[in-house]
Amino acid sequence: MPSTLPAHQRLLAIETSTDALSVALGTGEPGAPLWQRNGPGGAQASGTLLPMVRSVLAEAGWSLDTLAAVVFGRGPGSFTGLRTACSVAQGLAYGVQGLGRAGGLPVLPVDTLLALAEEARQARVDAGEPLPGVIVALLDARMGELYVAPYACGSAGPEGLTPLAPPRLCKPADLHGYLRDLAPGERLLAGNVFEMGALTDLVGLRHTALPTAAALLRLAPGLLAAGHAVAAQDALPLYVRDKVAQTTAERETIRLAAEAGT
Repeated sequence: MPSTLPAHQRLLAIETSTDALSVALGTGEPGAPLWQRNGPGGAQASGTLLPMVRSVLAEAGWSLDTLAAVVFGRGPGSFTGLRTACSVAQGLAYGVQGLGRAGGLPVLPVDTLLALAEEARQARVDAGEPLPGVIVALLDARMGELYVAPYACGSAGPEGLTPLAPPRLCKPADLHGYLRDLAPGERLLAGNVFEMGALTDLVGLRHTALPTAAALLRLAPGLLAAGHAVAAQDALPLYVRDKVAQTTAERETIRLAAEAGT
């Protein structure tokens, strides 16, 4: 059944930073209607994302030009996935210019580690479990490394997640020392990295989770109110790792330089 929620509250969220793809449509407010789709990400994301967007819009009975903003997970995460999410968000935002929305739709980039922390926070709330003082978001960065960001969890809502440090790249063996001062005491470790052997002795409750479009949607109202939306042309991915993708020529140059220095 088509929804009659006011246009100024209508939000579309897309998340493709991992091997899972998700799309969510709604207002992000507690108890509000939510339309969502989930599927495999990675190399398939570019081919399935737009059909998912069209599907949720049709189910809700909304048109693209009635949205208030497009929300996307900006990273860190899969290099290809981040580029896909950003380019699709920009394309959707620009696409409404011919429908009477001069300048297109605002775009809201959201840190994927914040969305991961929110997914873990909501899972605790749904299970009736107490919230920890700190949620540490951990995402597999491949190449034996991980992305990490700690968040103070000060209230029951997503607006209670406060960054304690920006997202960064970290080796598993260095994680204990990094968190010792930033996130002492009770903490929840959330993410997809717990099969890494170097993390077996890391102190904290563990919750397997990934960032989702539904989590982005819950975060969006507070971030929009705080003025974090940008024009489509200013929306950029957050890679964290330098030179995530190197051309064959770049890799050969690096190899030759390394050999020359030995």
